[in-house]
Amino acid sequence: MKHALESKVGELWVEGEVSNLKKQGSGHWYFSLKDEGAQIQCAMFGAAKRPGAASLRDGAQVRVFAEASVYEARCQLQLIVLRAEPAGVGDLQARFEALKRKLQAEGLFETSSKRPLPTFPRVIGIVTSDTGAAIRDILNILQRRAPWVQPVLLPVRVQGRGAEREIAAAIDKLGRAESFGYPRCDLLIVGRGGGSLEDLWCFNEEIVARAIAACPLPVISAVGHEIDFTIADFVADLRAPTPSAAAELAVPDGAELQARLVQTRRRLARMMAERVARAQALLDGLKRGVLQRDGEKLMREPMQRVDSLRAALTQSLRGNLESFTIRLNELRLRHRSQHPARVLERRFESLANQRQRLERLAQVALQRHHERLVHQRGLLRTLGPESTFQRGFSITLGPDGRIARSVAALRPGDVLRTKFADGQVASRVMDAEGR
Repeated sequence: MKHALESKVGELWVEGEVSNLKKQGSGHWYFSLKDEGAQIQCAMFGAAKRPGAASLRDGAQVRVFAEASVYEARCQLQLIVLRAEPAGVGDLQARFEALKRKLQAEGLFETSSKRPLPTFPRVIGIVTSDTGAAIRDILNILQRRAPWVQPVLLPVRVQGRGAEREIAAAIDKLGRAESFGYPRCDLLIVGRGGGSLEDLWCFNEEIVARAIAACPLPVISAVGHEIDFTIADFVADLRAPTPSAAAELAVPDGAELQARLVQTRRRLARMMAERVARAQALLDGLKRGVLQRDGEKLMREPMQRVDSLRAALTQSLRGNLESFTIRLNELRLRHRSQHPARVLERRFESLANQRQRLERLAQVALQRHHERLVHQRGLLRTLGPESTFQRGFSITLGPDGRIARSVAALRPGDVLRTKFADGQVASRVMDAEGR
């Protein structure tokens, strides 16, 4: 039976759920692989050296590559597992390769289209989770290496269903940061910490790849660990092995720049001193030569020029150092002014000013309408019936309640009402004669 299974069935892939996992001190692991209708015993010898052993745990859905065999002591069918992987990894890998070929054929991976990173970025956009270790590592390194840089974080989910859409939308927003109220960025860092292939899968989605390709800013992809590769890595302008490495690649080391500046200053001072010393030695030699008697007189003007050049060079060095110092202080002040607290404070002040302006406009409009109402009321009193009554006129209403405008409309016996300024009286028509 054993010989028949091993020769006729041989090696094969089997998928199922891990149960009853036992790890022996010898380094061999034993477990069952089951589905809804059946189960089979499995053994993995020297599990620590077998690929994919970490994916084996009770309740995990896995695919194993194994040899069909029989355990002779119990005459029990079993699988000798050679490697394991989470179920679905094969499908994911196939999707990865298919999308990679598609985008490569479109030219999205071409080296010639990669954009260089700015040498001294001042604002760096970051697309990652705001709770993971990746953002802490990036911010710590940026603060240590380049404290003048302003990071702009747009937090997103970096795994799970729908995370790829959040990442693509964040890349698009930071690519057009000023349109959405964010500071204009010089480059973007997109990524997350390490994880399984499934955890990193959102960075293998086409929507993220195309968002990176369409971004007008240079993009550094920093997904997972050094051994992890995603589609985003191939499309980005630069791949960093880790988020920490991405921060180091994005900015220069401020301490190193300071050291180089000091070294350059010392080298210039040394070169200047050497040139002055050589000139002084030449002058001394001339004095001791044929110009011994009149050399001092001949050298007065050249010596003055040397002194002037020395002073000018010293002043230039001081000026350069002062300009570098002023520039550094300006960058520090600008960084402080762009702090979120300062930005919110300025926006609150603007909101208060707009509110006061709106209140003033409302008061002016109300006053204008009030004056117009007073004017209309005065006209009504002047032109209306009240003013007519005050001048001694009256109005007579016929039996139908309408104004009696003609004698011809009245008949003897009709009851009339006459309105005066201080009241009204009723009367009856005795006779009606027209002209």
